[in-house]
Amino acid sequence: MSITNDVLTIAGNIGNDPTGNETRSGKAVINFRVATSSGYFDQRTGAWVDGVTNWYAVSAFGKLAEHAKASLHRGDPVIVVGRLRQKEWEANGKKGIDIELTADAIGHDLRRGTSAFVRRPRPEQASVPPAGDDAPAFDEPTAADHEAWADAGLRPAGGSDSDDPAGESRDDALTFA
Repeated sequence: MSITNDVLTIAGNIGNDPTGNETRSGKAVINFRVATSSGYFDQRTGAWVDGVTNWYAVSAFGKLAEHAKASLHRGDPVIVVGRLRQKEWEANGKKGIDIELTADAIGHDLRRGTSAFVRRPRPEQASVPPAGDDAPAFDEPTAADHEAWADAGLRPAGGSDSDDPAGESRDDALTFA
């Protein structure tokens, strides 16, 4: 068995629905496979030619695994950054090598579609949201958001200190201060 510390970035499609589990110590783990293919456009024929497909076994742990399990599905285009490991195997008289990635980061490939990000509250921030008419709408920035944007040199678009005199909301959620 060969173990490396090589970091690899792959872009491909998830080949199976991710499966979640827990380690013996109770830490979340997720496993799925990613297929990457190279191809090229043949100008003589005017068609795309498929290249070799490589398969990678991907594992993630902890919060990354929890978030991936809630976000990823078979067929999704993804980009994975992780540590490469080669694992030799033998089964039914056959030998082979699996290429595995322990993911450090996973995301949808936005060249192929759109995605929405939902921040998960930290345990110390988790609380029951107010109910009824006093509850802020899901997409309304909170006071903490305004403070964070100000600290980063940003301000919410369409807010009271916006350059938009009508105070109307625009497609962009933030403007630079």
